[in-house]
Amino acid sequence: MTYSKWGSTMIDVSREKLVEMYRKMLEIRYFEEKVFELYGQNLVPGTIHLYAGQEAVAVGVCSALRKEDYITSTHRGHGHCIAKGADLKRVMAEILGRKTGYCKGKGGSMHIADFSIGMLGATAVVGAGLPIATGAALSVKLQKTSQVVACFFGDGASNQGTFHESLNMAAIWKLPILFVCENNLYAMGTSQSRVMLIENIADRAAAYGMVGTTIDGNDVLAVYQTAREAVERARKGEGPTLIECKTYRHKGHSRMDPAKYRPKEEVEEWLKKDPIKRFQDRLFEMNVLTEDEKGEIERAVIAEVEEAVKFALESPYPSPEEALEDVYA
Repeated sequence: MTYSKWGSTMIDVSREKLVEMYRKMLEIRYFEEKVFELYGQNLVPGTIHLYAGQEAVAVGVCSALRKEDYITSTHRGHGHCIAKGADLKRVMAEILGRKTGYCKGKGGSMHIADFSIGMLGATAVVGAGLPIATGAALSVKLQKTSQVVACFFGDGASNQGTFHESLNMAAIWKLPILFVCENNLYAMGTSQSRVMLIENIADRAAAYGMVGTTIDGNDVLAVYQTAREAVERARKGEGPTLIECKTYRHKGHSRMDPAKYRPKEEVEEWLKKDPIKRFQDRLFEMNVLTEDEKGEIERAVIAEVEEAVKFALESPYPSPEEALEDVYA
């Protein structure tokens, strides 16, 4: 085991797991940069909401989960998919609207799901994943399995009715669920400070009698350790946890948003806290990673992303007739 210092605590994480977490964060970053580029070439239908800058949250949480555990995602969901183990080729194909995508090219960037890895799906509706995740957690409890559910949502979703209803139900039924709030400080272009008087969203957990904690969402080991403790409580039947991860998206809300509402000084300060650079420096300090290994991983990830693009571009679009298939409502 490799022991990593987190705060005043030493946590046991194997070298292999640390390197895999680093690789996953790089996969998300390079994937998102490529999607940004492809959108500029008019190859992506619709719009995109990039996850770049928030990689530590998805990777930290999903690294504490098992394959059979569930997650629900958001409109900014590529990172969650990749962190949970989704196939980059099928994710890219879906974003590009191709038949080989996870939803046969009909879901697009904001509606990707893979039940085989526990990815119950992303949804474009803000806050919609909260009741879905709560229902999944209820099914787990009724079936008496050892699974847990991680529900990702943003600070904007915490003001939706679905947030309060879901947390209350999960608390009274002691459901095995992690409510993971990715607080990137802005709901589209609206600052959190303009829509709530409390500084920390996790403080709301007390109203429902559940554990709530606010952490540095750009520190992947802090996220991992916090999630691991919450998962352990959930598997023991001790109920849900609200984890608020303070983080920051590098791009605007969507591809067409220049994000001029964010102060230049604020952006510069958060870019200095880049989660990948911070984790990379930590791995160097711990002698887990060398410059040569770093370069090797980067080259492998870039090649993997390029292969995903090639696969997607060579895949056919769905035929018009297929619009009537897989319709359930």
